Amino acid sequence: MTTETLFSISVQPGQPMVGIEFEGEHFRVPAGISVAAALLSFGHGAFRTSIVGSVPRAPYCMMGVCFECLVEIDGTPARQGCMTPVRDGMIIRRQSGAPSLAALGSGEVQ
Repeated sequence: MTTETLFSISVQPGQPMVGIEFEGEHFRVPAGISVAAALLSFGHGAFRTSIVGSVPRAPYCMMGVCFECLVEIDGTPARQGCMTPVRDGMIIRRQSGAPSLAALGSGEVQ
């Protein structure tokens, strides 16, 4: 099995960059890419664990259909990483199992 990332992002000279944090690690990534693309480009594959069995799960479709890329973004759980563009200062965490109903029902939309 390879230990290198199979996903890369090309950065053009002068392209705006933003800072994000994932599990305590800080990264500079091109503005406008998805959270999933940013994390995959730095070799992070497991974004969440399954509800049953706590099996690591990774993005699959990259177009918002499969929901395998769910992460917690700025304290809000169950966000689709493939459909959410990065923004400066974003704090991303892995999602472990199912989010609580209280967290989902907060009404916050980001």
